[in-house]
Amino acid sequence: MTVVMAVNVFNSLGVLLLSSDAKYLTAFEPGQLHALVLLCLNQHDSGVYIWQLIFSFQFLVLGYLVFKSGFFPRILGILLMVACLGYLMDSFGILYPSSGALSIASSVVLAVGVIGELSFILWLLIKGVNVEQWEIRAHKSDGI
Repeated sequence: MTVVMAVNVFNSLGVLLLSSDAKYLTAFEPGQLHALVLLCLNQHDSGVYIWQLIFSFQFLVLGYLVFKSGFFPRILGILLMVACLGYLMDSFGILYPSSGALSIASSVVLAVGVIGELSFILWLLIKGVNVEQWEIRAHKSDGI
């Protein structure tokens, strides 16, 4: 997903280049330049949708691992998997850009997912992993 966003930065760079005062841009009429700028912005939006698709699967894997690990409360894993669903629904905006219902539904699910993301971050910063569970598993692996 990092590569997708890095490549997507070139669309933003295109907007900057087309908005500059470079001499070679005088070959275009102002309306043409505006159309090209809008094209670059639309390409950037499409790149974000593709990035969100990949990003959503990252949250699915992370949520599953948090849920199964036993080092964190299982609700955090569930909320991270809900975040996956929210990003996945939002990424369908590339297929259905004018769907108001999809936009509202993905916004609601994303709001719950963001709560899960922030909760997980705060849990890691404040509480950390369940040390007792960590030591139990470490001793089990020592015996193998």
